[in-house]
Amino acid sequence: MKHIHAGKVRDLYEIDGDILLVASDRVSVYDVSLPTPIPDKGALLNQLSAWWFEKLADVVPNHVISTTDVPAEFAGRAMRCKPLKMIQVECIARGYLTGLGMREYQRDGKVSGVELPAGLVEADKLPEPIFTPTTKISDTGHDEFMTFAEVVNDIGQETADRIRDLTLEIYTKGAEHAAKNGIIIADTKIEFGFDADGVLTLGDEVLTSDSSRFWPADDYEPGRTQHAFDKQFVRDWSASTGWDKTPPGPAIPDEIVEATRERYTEVYERITGKTWVPGGGHA
Repeated sequence: MKHIHAGKVRDLYEIDGDILLVASDRVSVYDVSLPTPIPDKGALLNQLSAWWFEKLADVVPNHVISTTDVPAEFAGRAMRCKPLKMIQVECIARGYLTGLGMREYQRDGKVSGVELPAGLVEADKLPEPIFTPTTKISDTGHDEFMTFAEVVNDIGQETADRIRDLTLEIYTKGAEHAAKNGIIIADTKIEFGFDADGVLTLGDEVLTSDSSRFWPADDYEPGRTQHAFDKQFVRDWSASTGWDKTPPGPAIPDEIVEATRERYTEVYERITGKTWVPGGGHA
C-alpha cells in the first residue's frame, strides 16, 4: 500500500491498482485544516457517502469498488475505489441562497451567471435548483465561480451538459429523500471523473455534512442564519474567534467538538434511518 496524497480531510493510497480513499477526523474550514479532530467524523462521512452512492447507483456510475475490502486499520472510514481522471470543475447545486452564493447574488444579482429574482434574502428557497460550478484551479488557491459557458469552453458541450444535468438530478433526488426525514439540503458539491473505460463517474464524496449544507426543516426561517447540521457550524465558530483564515487554524474547544459530532451524527441517522454507534459503526 502506497500513500499518494494527503488532502485537507482525506488521505489517498494506491492498493493493488485501486485507490483507497480514507476519511480522517480532520475538519477543514476556509481551506485550512484545523488542529483538533472531530471523533467519528471520518467514519460518519465515509458511511453516509457509501449509503448515498448505493442509493444513487441507478442515476450515475460511481467509483466505489468495496466499502469492506479495506485494510483493518481503516475499517469503517475507507472505501476501495476505481482510479478516475477527475474533471477540474466543482459541481455545485443550490436549492437555497446562502454562503458564497448569497454574496455573489448581493453583488451581481446572479450566481455563476444564473440570473435570480430580485429581493431574495438569506436562506430563501430558489424558484428551482441551479447549477453554480466553481473552478478547482485558480491563482488564489480558492474555488472561484464559473459560468456554464466557461465550463463548456473548458471541457466541451457534451460533458458540461452531462455533469450539469447529473448534478441537478443528484441534488433533487437527495433533497427529496432528506425532506421526508425533516432535513433541508440547501446546496451540495459533487465531483466527477472518467474511469479507465472513459465512463463518466461520480467520485470523491456525495451529499455529506462536509460537502453539503443540511438544515432542520422544523427550524427553517428565511432571512437569518440557519441551524447547521454540517461543517458550517465549525466555520461560523472559527470566524467568531477573530482568526484571519490563514494557517495555522485555531484549536477547537471541547464543547464545539462535541456539538459538531452530535450534528454530524444526527443528520446521518435521519437520512439513513440507522442508529450510529460511537466508535465508527451503526446498529
